[in-house]
Amino acid sequence: MRMPPVTTGLLWALGAGFALQYFLPEEMLRYLALWPLGEHPVADGSFVGFLPWQIITYGFLHGSFGHLFFNAFALFMFGASIEATWGSKRFLTYFITCVAGAGLVQLLVATSGITGQGVYPTVGASGGVYGLLLAYGMLFPNRQIMLLIPPIPMKARTFVIVFGAIELLLGVFNTSSGIAHFAHLGGMLFGWLMIRYWRGQPPFGGRRPPGPRSVR
Repeated sequence: MRMPPVTTGLLWALGAGFALQYFLPEEMLRYLALWPLGEHPVADGSFVGFLPWQIITYGFLHGSFGHLFFNAFALFMFGASIEATWGSKRFLTYFITCVAGAGLVQLLVATSGITGQGVYPTVGASGGVYGLLLAYGMLFPNRQIMLLIPPIPMKARTFVIVFGAIELLLGVFNTSSGIAHFAHLGGMLFGWLMIRYWRGQPPFGGRRPPGPRSVR
């Protein structure tokens, strides 16, 4: 199947963001990563803090090539089928909403200090990717997914439930791991809410919003 345009564009955007990090590491991290609310001093005597656009831009930066690879691989694996089902505009709206929703959750967690990790920036498209996993499980619940590690087949619906439960447990009991587990859950939550909204299901009432009614 030919790669649809938005999935292709997002993959290029992730690659471009990572390349810019190589050439402008301090600037990209300071202005485009997601920082907690308030002003926070850093080693060079200046201050960093939350800027409104960071709620989106953080999703196009990554901490390592491995981080980028796995997010891009998941986008490649699941994004094309979802975009083919929903259409490009709705797919892009959904992905950006999941990234922003994950960012909002992470902003609350990082600002509250409950992780005990101090002030740190958040980067990565994982919140959007976890939103895609949720959508894939809801659209194609009985499709088989082959895990990489361990290499066992699993239904998409089971895959989503297992990964959601793992993220919740890791977020509660392993908050010092350096991974934004609650942001992953935030991406899934906002994705679930958006699908419910499109379907006209509670908590948004029983009436569908105006527009296409082909969302599965």
